Amino acid sequence: MGKTVTTLIARTPESFSFIYQETIDLLGDVRYFNPETDVPDMQGVDLLYLPGGYPEKHLDTLTAAADTRAAIRRYVHEGGHVIAECGGMMYLCSEVVTDERAYPLCGVLPYTITAREQDRRLRLGYRQFTLCGMDMRGHEFHYTRFADPQPPTAVQVYDARGNAVPTTVLFDGRVFASYTHLAPTSVKKLLTILFPDHDTP
Repeated sequence: MGKTVTTLIARTPESFSFIYQETIDLLGDVRYFNPETDVPDMQGVDLLYLPGGYPEKHLDTLTAAADTRAAIRRYVHEGGHVIAECGGMMYLCSEVVTDERAYPLCGVLPYTITAREQDRRLRLGYRQFTLCGMDMRGHEFHYTRFADPQPPTAVQVYDARGNAVPTTVLFDGRVFASYTHLAPTSVKKLLTILFPDHDTP
């Protein structure tokens, strides 16, 4: 039998709040931390899960938690695995820019997210794509976007009717990040890609 995945999940009432219970049930030995207040203990963590939410509403607090951001950067640079969905992906980026200022975030992904009023537009819908030969499904619901130039995507994403949509999926074998919230069945597939020798429910 393989090893059970130990997962650290970011969880707050708003910044990192969107995650299915069915997904949590897939993530093995689960722990939680609050990126606004806690410096995470990454010892023994196989997977960092950064779910969606509204981090753009708490940028002052997230930026002020510099030790937390440094711990996450260090974890990734030392070979850690990450699933970051929507707000979680925003948190991994270099910064989020608003009409007032730029807020530095984790800097794991070398991209800027814009939350400026002129750039805000609702992006909503079901999404599907193929990653490492596996069909993935999920949905999008967000107003922010990547600042231009848009980063290259690892795969082409389609809507429920099969039309191509300009959603970026970032994947390097260890870090998965996208505006798409994955369905629990797709999270299970992603776990088998990230951890082929681990047990997954």
